[in-house]
Amino acid sequence: MSEAIRPGFRIVILGGGTAGWMAANLLAARWPQADISVVEATDIGIIGVGEGSTPQLKAFFDGLGVAETDWMPACNATYKNGISFHGWSDRPGHSSYFHPFPAPIDVHTSPAFFFHSHYRRHGYDLNADPDRFFLSAWLARHGKAPIPAENFPFEMAYGYHFDAYRVGAFLRDHARTLGVGHIEARIAAAVLAETGDIAALKADDGREIAGDFFIDSSGFRSALLQETLKVKFRSFADNLFNDAAIVMPTPPDPARTNSHTRATAMKHGWAWDIPLTNRSGNGYVYASRYVTADEAETELRAHLGLLDSDVEARRLTMRVGRVEAPWRRNCLAVGLSQGFIEPLEATALHLVQATVEGFMTAFEKGGATNAEERAFNAEINARFEGVRDYIVCHYRANLRGDTAYWRDNAANDALSDSLRRILACWFSRGDMKREIADQGVAKYYSLTSWLCLLGGYGNYPRADGLAPPPPELRRFEMAKIDDFIRRCAYNFRDHKSVLAAMTAG
Repeated sequence: MSEAIRPGFRIVILGGGTAGWMAANLLAARWPQADISVVEATDIGIIGVGEGSTPQLKAFFDGLGVAETDWMPACNATYKNGISFHGWSDRPGHSSYFHPFPAPIDVHTSPAFFFHSHYRRHGYDLNADPDRFFLSAWLARHGKAPIPAENFPFEMAYGYHFDAYRVGAFLRDHARTLGVGHIEARIAAAVLAETGDIAALKADDGREIAGDFFIDSSGFRSALLQETLKVKFRSFADNLFNDAAIVMPTPPDPARTNSHTRATAMKHGWAWDIPLTNRSGNGYVYASRYVTADEAETELRAHLGLLDSDVEARRLTMRVGRVEAPWRRNCLAVGLSQGFIEPLEATALHLVQATVEGFMTAFEKGGATNAEERAFNAEINARFEGVRDYIVCHYRANLRGDTAYWRDNAANDALSDSLRRILACWFSRGDMKREIADQGVAKYYSLTSWLCLLGGYGNYPRADGLAPPPPELRRFEMAKIDDFIRRCAYNFRDHKSVLAAMTAG
C-alpha cells in the first residue's frame, strides 16, 4: 500500500469491460485505501476483438491471488503455447512456422537456433526452422498443455484463450471483493473544473459522479481523454492497413482442443482460430480498402466451410493507433480509449496491464501529482510503438504476392527508424543479437521472437544456393536437439484432459 495515496482518494473508471475491470483490480489491489468505482451502462457490450493473451496475463492473475482453477473454467479458457502462422510465405519449406513464448527450458536449445539462424543468413546449409528448437512448438503440435509434471523443474511461459465477456464479468465480481464500487449509469458528459481537470461525470439522469482521478475505458470513443480533454489521436493507418474484422464462432473439436492460436493468411488480411472449451473463436482481420465487408464475410465462410450456414457473423471496425498522451491532467486512458494495435499478437490486455502498473508507479513516485506525467507518457508510447513495429514486420516481411494487399504490404515504406535498422541488419547478415540489444527493444519482443518471425517466413538465401557448412559451423546436431525436446515433452499431459480435470475438480 502506497502512503502517497491518501485515504478516500476517489478514482472513477468510466467503462467496464475487460480493460476497465482489469484496471479496477490492479488499482484496488495496490491502493486499498482509495475509493474506486466503475461506471458503466449495462446495455453496452464488450467488443472482444481477439480472445487471446500473452504470458503477462498469468502474472496479472497471480498478482491478484486468483488460481487458474478459479477463473479458467468460468471463462471457457484454454492454454496458449504460442501462435502458428500459416500461408504468410510462399517460399518452399516455409508455408508455416510457430512463434513460441520464450521459456527457461529454451536455454538448452535456443543457442543452436541463434547460431543456425545467423549462418543460414550467410548462405550455409544449416537448419534454422524455429519449430525444431522450442519445446512449446512441440507441445502445440501435439496438443499438450504447458503445465509440467511435478518432477520437471522448469516453468513454461504461456498465455490463454478466453471468452472476453466472461473475463470481464469475472474481474467485475473479483473487484467487488476488493471494495470496488459499481455504478450503473449512462454518462452524457464530463464536468470540468476551473483548473481544466475533470471534476465529475454527469449521467443522463442528472446524477453527478465526482472524483479526484478518472480512468477512461470508454472504448474507441475515448469520451474523457479525447472528447473532453482534447488529446489527439495518432493513427497507424500508414503502418498497418487492417481496419475491420468479421467474427464468427464454430463448435469445438470434440476430439482435441488446440493449445495454440492459428493465424492463417487470407487474400486481404488474416484469420484467427482461437480454441475455447465451448467453441472456437474465428475472425478475419482485413483492410477495407481492398475488399468489401460482404466479400470478406464470404471469404471467411469459405475458409471455415460455412458458405451454406446460417451462423451469424459480427462485423467490426477498428481504429488502429494510439493517443499522443495516455495520461493528461487527472485522467488516464486504458484499452481502446488509449489505442489499439490489431489483435495479431494478442497484446491488448498486456498493454492495459503495463499502462496501469506503470501509471501507479509514476503517480506514487510523483507524490500523487503529475510530476512524472511526461516521462510516463514517453515510456508507454514507446511500448506501443515497439509492439506496432513488430506487428508491422509481419506484413513487411511477408513472402507472398497473390493479391495487391500482400504486395503493397511487402512494399510499404512507412517504417520507423527502429524497424528499418532491424530489417537492414537481418538482410545485410549483421549481428541481430547486438542490434536488438543496442536498440533496447527486447523489452517488447525478444531476439527469439524477431528471429522466429523473419526466419519462419524463409527470409534466407534460397536453398538451391546454399553452401555445405565447414566443420567449425557443425556445432549442433539436430538429432540431439529433437531428442532433447521429445524427452522433455514426456512431462506434459494432453491439453483436453488437463482442462477436463480442472473442470471436474
